[in-house]
Amino acid sequence: MTWLLVMLPGFLAGLVQGLTGFGAAITMMIFLPSLLPMSQAAGVAGLIMCASVVTLVWKYHRYVHFKQIIVPFLIYASVAAWSVHLGKVLDVQLLRTLLGGLLVCLAIYFTVSKQAGTQRYPWFVAGIFMIISGFFNGLFGIGGPLMALYFLSLSTTTGEYIGNLQTFFLIDVVYITSVRVMNGIITPAVIPDVLIGMVGAIIGTMIAARLLPKLPMDTVRKGIYAFIGVSGLYYLFF
Repeated sequence: MTWLLVMLPGFLAGLVQGLTGFGAAITMMIFLPSLLPMSQAAGVAGLIMCASVVTLVWKYHRYVHFKQIIVPFLIYASVAAWSVHLGKVLDVQLLRTLLGGLLVCLAIYFTVSKQAGTQRYPWFVAGIFMIISGFFNGLFGIGGPLMALYFLSLSTTTGEYIGNLQTFFLIDVVYITSVRVMNGIITPAVIPDVLIGMVGAIIGTMIAARLLPKLPMDTVRKGIYAFIGVSGLYYLFF
């Protein structure tokens, strides 16, 4: 039955990732910490997410603009490489609560303000998003929501949003997984769980990929804001 506890979250994660562009790691981190230590669960979630991300990058590769990805990734990755070591010394529950409160406030703001999600952020706001995302990615593998908002603000079509965001995540997964392997967080013992989860993730992503092109960009934006709010509530209360 353990395989089902990995495949089902993988399927749900792939479905969420395919429809909103992020959320795979968030979905899996609801389940995986009950099977693995927190830091290892974050690493396994990232690897399982890779199956969904690769599927989406392949489908939307013609919309990718690397110039929009390089600088954000360098900032994000630098912070993540530092914070990956901090899970053992920081008050993790307090950090989760702070992140939850931030995400709920952002979800309310972007839902109420009709123009907020369509305007580009000033460089310092975008930089703050990258730093916060990298920090929480290193700790929990859940840096997606704020980066989703960043890339959403640059995109005029669903294809641009998904293509750029998933390419960013693909580079990130390769990088942060390498850091976790070098630090002994990811070991060969987790490979079976990763492969089982990937099967579920690919199935979920393929279903989402058939649904997403039928949705207008405005509907996608509303779905993203809603899931950011739900994610925030989860971090606040669980």
